[in-house]
Amino acid sequence: MFDRKGPLATEGFEGSGADWLNKYKKYIDGDNLIVTSPHKVYGPESNDLALQLRKHGFSKVVLAEMSANLCTESHMRDLVESGFDVSVVKDATAAAILPGLNGYEAALVNFRMIASYLFTTKEVVTELKKHHKK
Repeated sequence: MFDRKGPLATEGFEGSGADWLNKYKKYIDGDNLIVTSPHKVYGPESNDLALQLRKHGFSKVVLAEMSANLCTESHMRDLVESGFDVSVVKDATAAAILPGLNGYEAALVNFRMIASYLFTTKEVVTELKKHHKK
């Protein structure tokens, strides 16, 4: 992931450990997916996510990421500030838990306060199936 020659370079990506999981490749290789340059720290402020979403006509975003209180929350905040309708899949993200500190619980509070909607994985799959049939 960090050893790429450029943000859009894919040489050596396949099988590198930073490659897409095989079970997701059929979705990722489709025409309905936007892959942006990677973010540098936690949020999308330094990449082209908002630009790519706007260029493709998207106004709604559903987030599910690794680090709820860092990456997911930072993306949610920036995208909301940029005018997007942002939902979070609360059981498809996680966070570090340290003695006396629970990053996941902290993020859930902020998701509830800021996100347009909180989904479970089951709920978002049901919604996506409805929209895919239309």
